[in-house]
Amino acid sequence: MSDYFKKLNVALQQADFALPTLIIDQVRLDANLAQVKKMLTPKVKPRLVVKSLGSIELLKYIANDLNCNRFMVFHLPHVLLVLNAFSDADILLGKPMPIRAVQNLYEQNKSSEQVPIQWLIDSIERLEQYLELAKTLKLKLLINIEIDVGLHRGGVQDLKQFRELLNLIQNNPKHLQFSGLMGYDAHVGKIPKVIKSTAKTYDQSQSEYQKYITCLTSDFPTLNHSDLCFNGAGSPTFSLHTEHSVCDDISFGSMLLKPTDFDLPTLADFQSALWIATPVLKKLPTTQIPGLALLDKAPTHKNALFVYGGYWMANYVYPEGAQTNSLYGRSSNQELVNVPKSSDIQVDDFVFLHPTQSEAVISQFEQVWLYSDKSFTPWETFSA
Repeated sequence: MSDYFKKLNVALQQADFALPTLIIDQVRLDANLAQVKKMLTPKVKPRLVVKSLGSIELLKYIANDLNCNRFMVFHLPHVLLVLNAFSDADILLGKPMPIRAVQNLYEQNKSSEQVPIQWLIDSIERLEQYLELAKTLKLKLLINIEIDVGLHRGGVQDLKQFRELLNLIQNNPKHLQFSGLMGYDAHVGKIPKVIKSTAKTYDQSQSEYQKYITCLTSDFPTLNHSDLCFNGAGSPTFSLHTEHSVCDDISFGSMLLKPTDFDLPTLADFQSALWIATPVLKKLPTTQIPGLALLDKAPTHKNALFVYGGYWMANYVYPEGAQTNSLYGRSSNQELVNVPKSSDIQVDDFVFLHPTQSEAVISQFEQVWLYSDKSFTPWETFSA
């Protein structure tokens, strides 16, 4: 990868960049999109996770390539951003929203009343709140039920709770409409294999999901129809769902940029495409630790760089061997980075970091730059 980053360093300097910069490699992103299309089957529909792809232009680029209008939204203000950008957006909330937040959305944005938003419900108490709001505002709300398929982060955990929710929906057809299920299986693959294999964990989560589908079709046939959304997956389990799944709607986002948290066996065919580049402000022959002057005379094989910014959720990847110094400490202003003395990096060159995740890092930058063939195109992020 050294040659790759050396070329990117030159491209940034030739384009007059001089500040910390977030970059998406278009060639690598396109390769990941091609891999998605290769793996998708007609049985499953893609749904883009908005929080992981925090730029409308990035979402447009991906949605256009995949011919996708389905989005999973985790932050209520993002609902309006997506609706303004995609006239035919199919939105599924990724977590239950406080009733006051839902009320504010509808009262402040009347046009939202006409949009098919699937609200995620995790309990009878929350559903009763949504029902009262629907009656007050004279709305009919789409209700998607969160089910626990093994992650144990909330959601319906047994058929008794499930039937209670479906009964309330069935008895209030004027204000509530059942739209489907959401079962997130992020635990699959994270359980140590000495405890349980990934395959067995996945099969168990699928069996749990199927239990609720069976209950729906047998006990509530009037609520069952072909347009229901049975959502599942997430980037870590995307490949498993494309092989076999009881779901027909699968979510993903981060794997298209592949930060380090998604360097998983199930995503081996995807490429890292997201980088932070930040310039070197100072280069010193040694690291001088305040109060530990004796260490200054110790032999060292590393130079000390001070870079513009720092302390991002990211790992240094260039120059090779670059690392922070635990004795000196971290800084979000001028971070100390030790690099091998053999490195030829100089002041005003760029060092590169690989983000550990995309959702938090993208929002720290006003723009993300699409890089292709020495050219850079700015896309505003949700932070702007």
